[in-house]
Amino acid sequence: MRRLATFCLAFALGVFATQYWLPHWLLPYAAAGCAVLGALWAWSLREDARRRAALIGAGLALALCWDWAYVRYVQEPYEALAGTTDTLTLEVADYPAQTDYGCRVEVRVLERGLHGKAIYYGKESLLSLEPGMRLLAPVEINSSATIRDTAVTTHTSRGVYALLYARGEAEASDGNAGAFRYLPQRLSKRLLDIVERSFPERTRPFMNAILLGDRYELSTEDGTYLSEAGLYHVTAVSGLHCAFLLSLLSFLIGKHRRRLLSAVAIPVLILYALTVGATPSVVRACVMLIMLLLAPLFERESDPPTSLAFALFLILTANPFAAKSVSLQLSFAAMAGLILLTARLYERIRAKKRGRLAWFVLGSLSATAGALVFTIPLTAFYFGNLVLIAPLSNLLCLWAATLTFATGLVTVLVGLLYLPLAHYLAYLPHLGALYLLTAARYLAKIPYHAVYFSNSYLKYWLVYVYAMFGACLLFKQGRMRYLTASVLAAATLALAVFLNVSPMHSGALHVIALDVGQGQSVVLCSKGAAALVDCGSKSYLNAGDVTADYLKGIGVNKLDYIVLSHYHADHCNGLPVLLARIGAKRLVLPDVEEGDAERAEVLALAEKYGIAVTFVRQTDAFPLGEAVLTVYPPAGEGDMNEECLATLCTAGTFDTLFTGDMDANSEYMLIATNQLPDVEVLMAGHHGSRYSTGGDLLAEVTPEVAIVSCGRGNSYGHPHKEALWRLRDAGAEVYRTDLQGNIHIIVD
Repeated sequence: MRRLATFCLAFALGVFATQYWLPHWLLPYAAAGCAVLGALWAWSLREDARRRAALIGAGLALALCWDWAYVRYVQEPYEALAGTTDTLTLEVADYPAQTDYGCRVEVRVLERGLHGKAIYYGKESLLSLEPGMRLLAPVEINSSATIRDTAVTTHTSRGVYALLYARGEAEASDGNAGAFRYLPQRLSKRLLDIVERSFPERTRPFMNAILLGDRYELSTEDGTYLSEAGLYHVTAVSGLHCAFLLSLLSFLIGKHRRRLLSAVAIPVLILYALTVGATPSVVRACVMLIMLLLAPLFERESDPPTSLAFALFLILTANPFAAKSVSLQLSFAAMAGLILLTARLYERIRAKKRGRLAWFVLGSLSATAGALVFTIPLTAFYFGNLVLIAPLSNLLCLWAATLTFATGLVTVLVGLLYLPLAHYLAYLPHLGALYLLTAARYLAKIPYHAVYFSNSYLKYWLVYVYAMFGACLLFKQGRMRYLTASVLAAATLALAVFLNVSPMHSGALHVIALDVGQGQSVVLCSKGAAALVDCGSKSYLNAGDVTADYLKGIGVNKLDYIVLSHYHADHCNGLPVLLARIGAKRLVLPDVEEGDAERAEVLALAEKYGIAVTFVRQTDAFPLGEAVLTVYPPAGEGDMNEECLATLCTAGTFDTLFTGDMDANSEYMLIATNQLPDVEVLMAGHHGSRYSTGGDLLAEVTPEVAIVSCGRGNSYGHPHKEALWRLRDAGAEVYRTDLQGNIHIIVD
């Protein structure tokens, strides 16, 4: 079976190469080269090695050809239609979901020879659609691979190749509603309905997540705590869930009845995978379990590396773009660590007689170590953190997650037959869910439970640690080498954290404009005190997460002030996540837009977390270490942009001015009603809009440096060339978060 693994891994390597490195036009030539080189290599080797070389060459060549053909015949037809408007016949592929502006639903396009899936965005009236129904809809066709000139992989890695926006009324018809192919979607909705009707409101979203992988209703607070504690993975349907399902079937049927068990378990596993959305982790688990079931029937031994490689082959064959799926990479990396490392650690544990408690602790820690060894670099790259408390979290919670899933699954299965009984059975999984959510909350509050790669020293530390343990693995002399390496890793980690935190306590003021995409979030630090001006973004980045990561990285766990210039989303929508992770003493707000939903949400957050609120109706000053924040009330009148707070941060003779999204008229009113000093740093108004940072303001404050906070390739045209010309004509040196990333100014 290892020959199958060789071919599958070569195929996977070829697909990853095409997705990350090789240009599309080069693929046919590269495939031919791989085939020829593989044949020449095989010809030069002995028989057994010859077969492996031939398999490697064939796997690479097939991968390159398959990726080329897939892009040409599946993705490119959609890309050719991008930017056009047309009336298309669509088949609904899943139940619609509500959005802020209506609803979205996954569809298949039934004409133009288009394959793959698309997402259709329409009105709330379409929420009554069912899988299989058809729509005749006028739509604007957009690429799913490029959004606002930014390349993304979120959609294509799931097989979605177009975003369709309604441009008129859609005509709905029954089509294939009720067809057998949509049984998994109907079953999923039925199970969600049973969870809805059986579980208390507090734990219902968590049970939806752990049973069916539906995280949409999980609250921001619960999701944040689970993520911070290193437990978010329990809400993803994975091998743990599939293994229990197989164990349940084995218990009911009997392990010795292999043929009957295989005949029942294989279709059940496939149905379960389709019901929960066929994510990479669950497909991987199902393929490995199915091969485990089939191996004895064909008089073969189960080989986990082969099963893992074959699962990867099947997923990438179905969709080569899945290679860029973060969940696929994390799932397979974790499983590879469990196979290569945890299995060896288990053997060493078994070799020594230990008590049950010691066996449980060591077994849990070895499983965690195996899962983390290959996933740590991925989580550092994609999520920018390393959860140090993950081993303890898994030790305390994985058994509870298993029990909660098991009892929850039994509850919903009983609910399919007799719903009233499910109400009583739900009590036990409800308690398990409460335990997990409570444990995550307290674990996430432990100081330094995680470190964040906004601290650039940690990148070098991570390379050093892997190099050190790699050397220990290669050079096997010395019994204490792993203990020594562990002590050095801990000591150098503490040093990396100290080197990042200590500079923030020196100097009179630190001004850090964070790169949050199309939005604004600026950190101000002075002698251990910290404030934040705005926290929002209209890009794929969550400003709350970006800001919290940075603040925790510099040792700030509680802000003295959060100043919101106004209530638009790109200046305040990061607050829910930020406040779930970082404390705050006071919110400083404009007293405008009383009926606005964003204002109401901000005030609800302040009440929830016990934060004092100051509405600025006249100029007010707030001490910040060796600096002072002077906040000016709205000077203009009109919409929310014109009624922004302006904030001046002064440290000695150094001044930094923030005007939010004021336009030139509001800026004129600001300088007409207040005496502003010459400033050293000016945050350009409205992300560099054409109508902000006007000549009157620049003549009054004469900035030396201007910072523009905007997103890469944003659709608003920010910063506008006229605003940049005005800044340069005023003698200001311009820095931009879309070009330079985080911008850090130190006042010493």
